[in-house]
Amino acid sequence: MRLESCLKLTMMLATAAVHCLGQSASGTAEQSQAALELEQQGKNAEAEALWRLFMKDHPLNAEPYARLGLLKARREHYREAVPLYRRALALEPDMPGLRLNLGLALFKGAELKQALVEFKSLVRHQPPSPSDAQRLTILIGMAHYGLGDYLEARPYLMEAVSRDPQNLQLRLALAHSCLWSRNYQCVLDVYQQILTLNAESAEADMLAGEALDELKNFGGAIEQFRAAVKADPREPDVHFGLGYLLWTQRQYPEAASEFQAELANEPTHAQALTYLADSLMQQDHSDAALPLLEKALKHDAGIELAHLDLGTLYGDVGRRDDSLREFKIAEKLSPNDINVHWHLGRFYQATGRKDAAQAEFEKTRSLQKADDETIFRKLHPTKESTAAK
Repeated sequence: MRLESCLKLTMMLATAAVHCLGQSASGTAEQSQAALELEQQGKNAEAEALWRLFMKDHPLNAEPYARLGLLKARREHYREAVPLYRRALALEPDMPGLRLNLGLALFKGAELKQALVEFKSLVRHQPPSPSDAQRLTILIGMAHYGLGDYLEARPYLMEAVSRDPQNLQLRLALAHSCLWSRNYQCVLDVYQQILTLNAESAEADMLAGEALDELKNFGGAIEQFRAAVKADPREPDVHFGLGYLLWTQRQYPEAASEFQAELANEPTHAQALTYLADSLMQQDHSDAALPLLEKALKHDAGIELAHLDLGTLYGDVGRRDDSLREFKIAEKLSPNDINVHWHLGRFYQATGRKDAAQAEFEKTRSLQKADDETIFRKLHPTKESTAAK
């Protein structure tokens, strides 16, 4: 699931705002007018040279610093634009559009925390117009979103949606923030609102499915993912998500079909390869599973299940050293997984290492059984650390 369209919306707002820069009334009119005319003609190099001459003649005038910052930003040299904007701001704090342009350069340069300082300062000290208020609300919300502060992002995105209720992309961004801050009822509420704007949104169906899965409504989650597949069978992760939910319900043949469909869309999808292999193993098709697992680990060596299943398959064909290596890697990746220690115990038992086997079985008894992984954790592993904030 992606938010490229919402991010494009944010950057469109940013691009529109970056040109809103007032002129200093204290500048030499002829020099500044000549430089501005060069900018309008697209002669940016000549304009920059003239602004630098202006800067040399008028070192305490904010305008050349501000205009040079804008020229840098237009060429996407945001980090070079920032000190120029800051210098202009120090010289003329009230120049129209200047603080916004500084915030935008920071935002586009991925300095999101600093961008937030500037955006929030604008909201506090310079009451914006309705259009600027909406722009700032979106930018603040998306800056928090980019930092993984989903709880902080949510109220800003809610406010933005209330001002623009027909904006589907804003609602999707809000739904993602609700999901990643684990407010699942919020996801479902926003999903119902999205249906009024687009009844065929695969992304929205997937979000609702993830929320239902987290709420342990597995049947409802599966139906939402089926709806997502119907809406857009080429949506990234849509077949994997449905396949994983079916896999958790031990519906291995249908799960395998979905993993294969995901691989038709994305042949290097490591998790789809892994779970397809495991589904085949559950149906006693181990020969077909082994090359899939080896391929999955070439693309992502951090999938515990792939190492665990590969260890099992290597053990079945007498490759004991390889089998133990894979089990040990699985243990390193997930030291508190009962299943890993059970497999290690079985391995040691089969190879006559009774003490080692007993130690592994003791670990399985002492470890509390972890909750089953949800589709959220499978589709968004990098969100796990921030979702509980």
